[in-house]
Amino acid sequence: MRARLLDAAIACYARQGIAATSLRAIASEAGVNPALLHYYFGDKEQLQEAVSNERLLPVFLSLRENLTREPGDVMDLIAGFVHGIGRVIAAHPWLPSLWVREVLCEGGALRESLLLEKIGPLVPQMMARRFAEAQQRGQINADLDPRLLMVSLVGLTLFPAASAPIWRRLFDADDLDLDTQRRHALALLDRGLTP
Repeated sequence: MRARLLDAAIACYARQGIAATSLRAIASEAGVNPALLHYYFGDKEQLQEAVSNERLLPVFLSLRENLTREPGDVMDLIAGFVHGIGRVIAAHPWLPSLWVREVLCEGGALRESLLLEKIGPLVPQMMARRFAEAQQRGQINADLDPRLLMVSLVGLTLFPAASAPIWRRLFDADDLDLDTQRRHALALLDRGLTP
């Protein structure tokens, strides 16, 4: 039941945002009485913390684990991130829109507690360090900033997924699926990163 309630919360958060989601709406999504949410989570803030810790953080921990499993070169790291984000989005299609709404937008409920405190040190800072090391070895274009390279990777992976309904309609592009996006991002990065 706890897992079902967390899934219902994620669905509501992705659809209408955390601030606009009531416990009653989550209970309705799960097909239960709101008292059950209070029983499992207490209040709205505790439920949000549980969603963050039990649903979102594990996604990024698994991504980091895959990225640190084998050292490889910098292009392996980049390809690992692009493919890893692709796998994450395929498994959790709600993630890109939730990320944009609750992390990137000003006042997003997950910016501080999830990104800056938990995920930031795990993935982006680790990758920026590895990019800087590769740059010192001459493996990455010296004109690039390793920190902004991480920002670019997010921009080439999460943003296209979050905005897919817009650009698919704009370009009448139903054929541009997640695999096509990944191949495009890797080709662009491969040719733009070389020194």
